[in-house]
Amino acid sequence: MKHRTKSRKLNRMSAHHKAMQRNLAQSLFQHGQITTTVQKAKDVRPFVERLITLARHAREGSITARRQIHKLLSDRSFIAADRQSEYDEMSMAKREKTLRARNGRRYRTGAAKGKLAFTGESITHRLITTVANRFSGRPGGFTRLIRLGKRRLGDGGELALVQLVGDEQSPGALTKPERSARRVRADGRYALAIKLAKQRRGGKSEGGRGKGDGAADDAASAPAAE
Repeated sequence: MKHRTKSRKLNRMSAHHKAMQRNLAQSLFQHGQITTTVQKAKDVRPFVERLITLARHAREGSITARRQIHKLLSDRSFIAADRQSEYDEMSMAKREKTLRARNGRRYRTGAAKGKLAFTGESITHRLITTVANRFSGRPGGFTRLIRLGKRRLGDGGELALVQLVGDEQSPGALTKPERSARRVRADGRYALAIKLAKQRRGGKSEGGRGKGDGAADDAASAPAAE
């Protein structure tokens, strides 16, 4: 029997599923937050939590944890956001020099190198040096999931925002969704029904007295017999 195999398949083969998790995790470590569907967000959160835990061990000097990170996450280079405009204006040859040294190895730290004002930074380097350092004193719960209340165009999938805890940036789209025409009509009918019910209750309390109430009032107003 196949035990301990319960997981979200998301209509993908295992290789495609792992690639999707790697890409989402790399984008999360690069930008600090990503927007995806709710199901993908729930699927990638345990994967990200495990990587951050391994990065904390690697920061303490564990070679095994570092190897596990390379096995699970792979690696890719990226340019810092404040240097992205300069990188876009470069030619393809200069971009290659910015990302890789002459021997073909990729730059990892993003620092200036020789005549280069900046170089590429690797996802693994940022994870171990920056992200793991942020959560050095936290036992767990490194990510948060925020439902955006919006639907994706095309298949109508519900969208969610995945953030690293500590990034207190506003999601920017957490506004109340607009009401549809059907909801507006239903709310109008409901408000009208409440208004009519209040009017009926108010009319009965003010002028709708019964026969017994009128007879009692006449008896009270009549002079007492001597």
